[in-house]
Amino acid sequence: MAREYARTDRVGQQIQKEIAVILMREIKDPRLSMTTVSAVEVTRDLAYAKIFVTFFNDNQDEIDASLEVLAEAEGYIRSLLGKRLRARIMPHLRFVYDSSMSEGVRMSALVDQAVASDKNGDSQVDDTQVDDEKSIDSEQGE
Repeated sequence: MAREYARTDRVGQQIQKEIAVILMREIKDPRLSMTTVSAVEVTRDLAYAKIFVTFFNDNQDEIDASLEVLAEAEGYIRSLLGKRLRARIMPHLRFVYDSSMSEGVRMSALVDQAVASDKNGDSQVDDTQVDDEKSIDSEQGE
């Protein structure tokens, strides 16, 4: 049997493609250069769409400014999206910063740092790790 909400997934994918093209070709604001649409979540009734975006820069002030620009342009983007998609209901758009990319890069750097320190023989255990292990051992013994 097919997935129950496959239509919302298909609509979300199409919205993701179209918004990426709209941001690249139609919106000329320099604060939105290098904006990537990473995911779209659409509600079951297709009334709302949460658009996850990432930006080239990691400065929180610039991210907030870019999100503000997107929020102000939501009506214009929605109208352009309505012209491109043939849907009875055009969802309201809400733009959200997707921090998973920056978190992934940060975690990868931490793993690389840990591997490099292990290769150098600098494997040190901090006191918090020792305390955590002692508390786990004492809980298991009870």
